[in-house]
Amino acid sequence: MIDLLNRLTEYCVRLLPVDAAGLVLSDQRGHLRVVSSSTEAARVVELFQLEADEGPCLDAFGTGQAIAVPDLREATGQWPRFAAHAVREGFTSIHALPMRLRAETIGALNLFGAHPGPLPRADVRIGQALADMATIGILHEQTVRRADVLAEQLQGALNSRVIIEQAKGVLAGRSQLDMVQAFTLLRNHARNTNQRLRDLALTVIEDNTTADLLLHTTDNPNPSRQQS
Repeated sequence: MIDLLNRLTEYCVRLLPVDAAGLVLSDQRGHLRVVSSSTEAARVVELFQLEADEGPCLDAFGTGQAIAVPDLREATGQWPRFAAHAVREGFTSIHALPMRLRAETIGALNLFGAHPGPLPRADVRIGQALADMATIGILHEQTVRRADVLAEQLQGALNSRVIIEQAKGVLAGRSQLDMVQAFTLLRNHARNTNQRLRDLALTVIEDNTTADLLLHTTDNPNPSRQQS
């Protein structure tokens, strides 16, 4: 993914009449971070923009709309600190394109120019298309990761359930308890000894002395029925 984002800024400079490009993405807490830039000057400007908390990139991210600034020297009233800093770094125009899919905006692609002037509409569309493709790729990867985590959690829950069922069988087989009573015994002992139910169940399966201990130390030979 990092390679994709680096190539995105490089492609922008190759394909569009701009001198540099930078990319910022939102982290899990909603804070923007600089993740790619085609030049060191662009990276410095992006970092300053985030530090100053003002600039077209932040506006594009906040509104989900493209922000065009043909001449930064005329934008000192809107972004006084950012505009002055960008001009000092050699940029006099900027176009900020939101990285958005439907209602979700995850960042912004910023196109810097060393000379004032607007980008032709066709070039703006190309830049937005590149930003859109990167957005789809990022969101797809996040979806796959979340799906993988969920699958692992579900598999873990299923595995734990199997272990607990086996432990219930061990206890029931070594006593007069039925399966519901065996589960109640397991659950109560886990709570009383501050253990995870799965860990206790695994110990019961692997060590017969643990099962005997539970069966002989319980004060209630007929635990109250409760569904597992």
